[in-house]
Amino acid sequence: MAIPVQRADSMADRLPEAMRQNRFQIKKCFSRLVSQGKRILQTQEFLNELATIIEDQAERNKIQEGMFGRMLQSTQEVVIVPPLLGLAIRTKPGVWEYDRVNANDLSIEQITVTEYLKLKECLVDEEWPKNDYALELDFEPFNASVPHMARPSSIGDGVRFLSRHLSCRLFHDAQSMQPLLDFLQTCNYCGEDLMVSDTINTVSQLQTALVKAEEILSDLRKEAPYEEFEHRLQDIGLEKGWGNNAQNVLHTIHLLLEVLQEPDPTAFEDFLGKIPNVFKVVIFSPHGYFGQADVLGLPDTGGQVVYILDQVKALEEELLSRIEQQGLDITPHILVVTRLIPDAQGTRCNQRIEKILNTQHSQILRVPFRTEKGILRRWVSRFDVWPYLEKFAEEAANEIVATLQGKPDLIIGNYSDGNLVASLVANKFDIIQCNIAHALEKTKYANSDLNWKKFDEKYHFSCQFTADILAMNNADFIVTSTYQEIAGSEDTVGQYESHGAYTLPGQYRVVSGIDVFDPKFNIVAPGADMSIYFPYKEKHSRLTHFHEAIEELLFSPDDTLEHKGFLNDKKKPIIFSMARLDRVKNMTGLVEWFGKNSRLRKLVNLVVVAGFIDSSKSKDREEISEIEKMHGLIRKYNLNGDFRWISAQTDRLRNGELYRCIADTKGAFIQPALYEAFGLTVIEAMTCGLPTFATCKGGPAEIIIDGVSGFHIDPNNGDEASEKIANFFEKCKANSNYWNIVSDAGLQRINDCYTWKIYAKKLINLTNIYGYWKHISKKNKREIQRYMKMFYTLKYQELVKNVPIATDEGSQIQPEPLPKLTIEDIRPDGLIGSQSRIKRFLLSLSRAMEHQNSRRDDL
Repeated sequence: MAIPVQRADSMADRLPEAMRQNRFQIKKCFSRLVSQGKRILQTQEFLNELATIIEDQAERNKIQEGMFGRMLQSTQEVVIVPPLLGLAIRTKPGVWEYDRVNANDLSIEQITVTEYLKLKECLVDEEWPKNDYALELDFEPFNASVPHMARPSSIGDGVRFLSRHLSCRLFHDAQSMQPLLDFLQTCNYCGEDLMVSDTINTVSQLQTALVKAEEILSDLRKEAPYEEFEHRLQDIGLEKGWGNNAQNVLHTIHLLLEVLQEPDPTAFEDFLGKIPNVFKVVIFSPHGYFGQADVLGLPDTGGQVVYILDQVKALEEELLSRIEQQGLDITPHILVVTRLIPDAQGTRCNQRIEKILNTQHSQILRVPFRTEKGILRRWVSRFDVWPYLEKFAEEAANEIVATLQGKPDLIIGNYSDGNLVASLVANKFDIIQCNIAHALEKTKYANSDLNWKKFDEKYHFSCQFTADILAMNNADFIVTSTYQEIAGSEDTVGQYESHGAYTLPGQYRVVSGIDVFDPKFNIVAPGADMSIYFPYKEKHSRLTHFHEAIEELLFSPDDTLEHKGFLNDKKKPIIFSMARLDRVKNMTGLVEWFGKNSRLRKLVNLVVVAGFIDSSKSKDREEISEIEKMHGLIRKYNLNGDFRWISAQTDRLRNGELYRCIADTKGAFIQPALYEAFGLTVIEAMTCGLPTFATCKGGPAEIIIDGVSGFHIDPNNGDEASEKIANFFEKCKANSNYWNIVSDAGLQRINDCYTWKIYAKKLINLTNIYGYWKHISKKNKREIQRYMKMFYTLKYQELVKNVPIATDEGSQIQPEPLPKLTIEDIRPDGLIGSQSRIKRFLLSLSRAMEHQNSRRDDL
């Protein structure tokens, strides 16, 4: 849970005196609030109501400037159950206090998380809070032995904190270094020892061997290949993996000697990062249409697919580079495991195995969703996938082992469904798990936990929130793109932070869910594919063969299924946006801002790329609603002549050139989302040189330095946002160089902070460091896993039964089932136990594939 406020520091102790100073006005406020009955108010709603109650500006200012006013500003929500008001006060990111005020006598007391959640539950169910046996989740006891950060500014830099802790721990007592030696002796590939042989049994023996190796290497030229001195190192117990030449081996040995000599967190982190432990990586992304062509814009298919494909290329390049530097002859292998969709809508999502383009050793492995009737053929929404994931995980585990010929070294989950599957498979294989949420739904929908019953028929949030809390606590480390994903800002609550304490009345309450001060959190920002997204000024690299098609896409006068609306004045700059067409992405909000602002309409044209033009083409409930809204806005504001709506575009190469063509018009990119976890399109646009205006809610607020490398806009204040955009273009008219200044500053920001090369290096380093942490803390991990397994079995599996199972029309494909592999079939080195079992497994797999291929035409 978040850091509790100590009693001496609590607002509850300091507020009575503050309230006495303004007793009449404060009592008037609270009395008016409770007079309207039970309800819950968010921060701005609370402040707005107080502003209407205290009409005198001077009195209002007096209250706002005092201790009581500071409490009001820190209050994230107010629960009103007359005559009581429950206040959730957030004094700093991750630091919470819960107070209860009686409106009759203004008495105030600090209360526990449980007491606050019970008060909150009274808004929807008066009986359940009275149940003394209501299920409460509390993960805090299991994390008592885990070191935690204390300062909000440290959140998201877990690896640095953990490195300091671990390096100091090596010198706790005479036996403290032994776990490091034990960890080094776990390094192997296909049964072959790496780094240290089993002839070295003590740290003293290791230090002696390192000193001898230092003497051997000091007489060699720096470029001497490892093969020249391999046998001499093996004679003293050192195996390959230290480096590919004398210089690199010596550098790694010096790092370890430094680590064994004195606490040095930097050397410790650098050394662990060099250990050859990662060769096989599995990435889970079950929902949507995961493919390399013709999928973007299809339901539930957008930035996450782009992110993973770029991630894979960067990871493979990093693994190949490291393996070469380590002096190893090993081929890495990366699998992206997703769902096989027989009714693939013209995509390749019905192919079991697909090589990932521009890689050497990476593939997409597709595994179907199954029901009692067989393989589910059609797409299902990401909100409806929960009944299929357990079987999907079991089958995926079998296919992964067959494809990799052993266990993976790292499993990465994506989004709620992928993170849950990653948890199931990582536990099965006892390997490192990394979670990447991309977006947590709980923060997108106000009070979606408290009012889960209202949302559940459509979104099944009870399943999703349960899956999220399980996966968060199971993960060895969690990667986010921004600080705001974890802990928000001074004024807003972070996505993960919101899972610290919450309630699903009638199901369970979470009094300590996830702690944002846990060192498992790390900010690792992605980049854009530089082969696709590069500056518009690089004329020699421009994809000019797309220009005719892009010209037609932007300016042809006729409405088609691909575009609607037209642009009268081609000379005006274009403001441009591209995203999924759903409520949170707020594309219709942008169109409305534009429609209402006559000054902006005179300065620029608006082009949006989003969804389908024809609602009958969509299967997504939310998208259909937004399509209809878009058509209504075009009519309402008579947008023809200034506005172009283009359906979702799936060709990434052409999309990259589209960004650059917009830059040619001296236009800008607009990202208007109500909340954006990161903002990959922001990175893409800035990489192409487009000045960018992006939401201040979420990750883009960290990507862009406001007024320097781009601009922040408030999606909840469209009038202000549209005026800010208009002011920029007015300034560009007055100063022809201003557009170039902002464009260049955006490019510099990307090059300094947001590249895939930086990302991949950090991710592999994290895997090694958290692998060591997992190795030395296995007991604690087993305890929390037992707790979570009980919760998974008793609660999650029951909730899933309430999600309707999708049905298909027509025949079902019934391939021959694969023989089930258990964890006992896999040796400690990750290989399948017996050659005969391999043959039986692969024969059965071959037959299943033949059966599936014979039915391909039916798909």
